[in-house]
Amino acid sequence: MRRILVVTASCLLLLSAGCAASSTEESTQKEENSITSMEAEPELDYEVPESSPNILVDQLGYITDSSKIAIFCGEEMPGKFNIIEKETGITVYVGYPEGKGSQKKGQEKIWYGDFSDFQVPGTYYIEAPVFGRSYSFQIDDNLYDEVFQEACRQYYYNRCGITLTREYAGEMAHNACHTGKAVLREDISVSLDVSGGWHQDELGSKNVEKAARNIGIMLLAYELYGESFTENMGIPESGNGIPDILDEIKYEIEWLLKMQDPVTGAVYEGVTVCEQENGKGTVSYVEPATMQSGKAFAMVLAKFSYLYQNFDTEYATNCLKAADRAWKYTELNDDSTTDEWKFAAAAELYRASGLKSCHRYITEYLLQEEEKKELDEVTFLGYVTYISTKQQVDMELCSGIAENLMTRAEEISNEARNSVYLVGENVQSDQNQSLLQDMMILTTVDYIIANHEYENIIENHLHYFMGRNSQSLSYIDRVGENNYKLVDENLGIMKGFDTDSKLIFMLSEIVSNHRR
Repeated sequence: MRRILVVTASCLLLLSAGCAASSTEESTQKEENSITSMEAEPELDYEVPESSPNILVDQLGYITDSSKIAIFCGEEMPGKFNIIEKETGITVYVGYPEGKGSQKKGQEKIWYGDFSDFQVPGTYYIEAPVFGRSYSFQIDDNLYDEVFQEACRQYYYNRCGITLTREYAGEMAHNACHTGKAVLREDISVSLDVSGGWHQDELGSKNVEKAARNIGIMLLAYELYGESFTENMGIPESGNGIPDILDEIKYEIEWLLKMQDPVTGAVYEGVTVCEQENGKGTVSYVEPATMQSGKAFAMVLAKFSYLYQNFDTEYATNCLKAADRAWKYTELNDDSTTDEWKFAAAAELYRASGLKSCHRYITEYLLQEEEKKELDEVTFLGYVTYISTKQQVDMELCSGIAENLMTRAEEISNEARNSVYLVGENVQSDQNQSLLQDMMILTTVDYIIANHEYENIIENHLHYFMGRNSQSLSYIDRVGENNYKLVDENLGIMKGFDTDSKLIFMLSEIVSNHRR
């Protein structure tokens, strides 16, 4: 059963009205010197098969009872298409494409082949006259579970400071790295133990603000769709009674706690790993404390504390105290106007502890109209926390947040309806980050109002990432015969520190919906 966010009555009323108006029809939609990280170069160990990129399919496949659409790109419409069982070569289904216009003026025409009524589990490919055959795909009930688990495991593969054994990491195993102390950038005579955490690049650098942003996204995914996260992800902590995603995030939290000055409460910006001249290895520098890192730290420690208190009250309380120290340091030393990080930190601390002083920062930010127009991911996190808090809130401001979220969700939905690929406007390969960010918004709004069309749009974006795009390219690890690794390893969504968290967010909704 779906857990319900605690949302103010006026927000629910507004969102429910938006739901009724939003849709009347369903969319058709290793070693120290060899660190393995999300940016690491992959091994190209297979060849592109001889298949046509003119028949676009999700190269993983489709859930048995879900919408199933193949996209045909060409000059002439195929009269029919055949679904063929891969193992036997037997035609098991015949369909008839429908025209959907052109990608752009002067470009190839587009047709949809809808085979939603074909629901026999198996592995297949599509053939059509002139077009040839598609890449293969599956039809199955639990198709996304393994991909979801692999997306979550990416952060485990990037753990720093410990040895990852083959038992848990497989081919991503590596020896302990960066176990020595790092020196302060401002005073190299001072060294600190800042080991642990996750690598954020190929050298193993780590930034507090970047970590906080991505942890915040994953924690919200857990908060909304906790039933999707299990204890059998296959990490050393599996089976300890705590969802593995929280265990994994706690590993990063331990590193974040090391980044706080225990005396002042200030938070260092991060750790930069640099290669030394003449091949003498690397040196790690602790970057000076900043206001932004302090606010980001306060936000994510307070959020983690709030969600972790049911598993370890003492540890959660220590995290909240650390967040409070960082917040007080910021209050004393930050002369800037309220920004998105201060807003998000105030929202989390207000929900977790009821600090009245935080509410002033929340209202100041929300009253700035120019800020409300820019729905960046940090503001988005603060939005959702504020409308879900049990503390006293400003009802008018909550209504404004609800309207903002609903408006953006409808914009995303309209873009997808008008796209031949059934996704938003940002359909270039380098814009996957933007599409994923849109899906965070749509997924959250769908959680609140349960809009069936939104669920289809979200799943259509997953089909896009898995091969139903203009390049017929799968951007997901271990998915598809025509995988991104054959083109450019930088295109991988799971390999990106800032994209994998959003993929987890998106998949948590899809997995939850198909388990119900």
